[in-house]
Amino acid sequence: MRKSLLAGLVLAVAAMLVVVIGSALNLDLEAVALLGAAMGAVVALVPDRTPGARLGGFAIGFVVAWVGYLFRAQLMPDTAGGRAVAVGFVVLLCVGLTAAGRSRLALWSVLLGAGAFAGAYEFTYNQAPPEILSTSLSTATTMAFNVAVGFLAAAFFAPAGGADAKAALPRPGRRTPPQDHSVSGAAHLDDLMKEPAK
Repeated sequence: MRKSLLAGLVLAVAAMLVVVIGSALNLDLEAVALLGAAMGAVVALVPDRTPGARLGGFAIGFVVAWVGYLFRAQLMPDTAGGRAVAVGFVVLLCVGLTAAGRSRLALWSVLLGAGAFAGAYEFTYNQAPPEILSTSLSTATTMAFNVAVGFLAAAFFAPAGGADAKAALPRPGRRTPPQDHSVSGAAHLDDLMKEPAK
């Protein structure tokens, strides 16, 4: 509990600094400061696989969502059906890449990366779809910076992952064999039959 509170405090300070410094330098970081920092902190704090594997999965999902917007802008009509196909394309690609990774990637981290980019970019995309090349690059770099800040701010307090997390899980092949109740049941039946009838 104490580590969680410390991680939250450091994350809050880091996010505030990003907003203040970004505003002073006119970097436009504040638009996705909370979203990016929160996503980075989640990747750092979830004790599943190694930090590198979590970051890798997040990055893959991030890029997949970016590709999904390019697919949507170039090939899909701007209708509910077109948007639905683009969303389905992104999710299926995330699942397919996770399956191809043979458990080296966590599906949650890939989906989190895709959702992070979509959450940061959807409004900007809808404002000017033809400008996707410039606006998506700007959003991606801004979001990546904020994710990195959130990850680094929370990484020091993150619980152990990877091998430590796997060690806590039950190991297959070391199960306790089921007890055979047939002998005890037969012995109990013999005892009942030996009792004198009342």
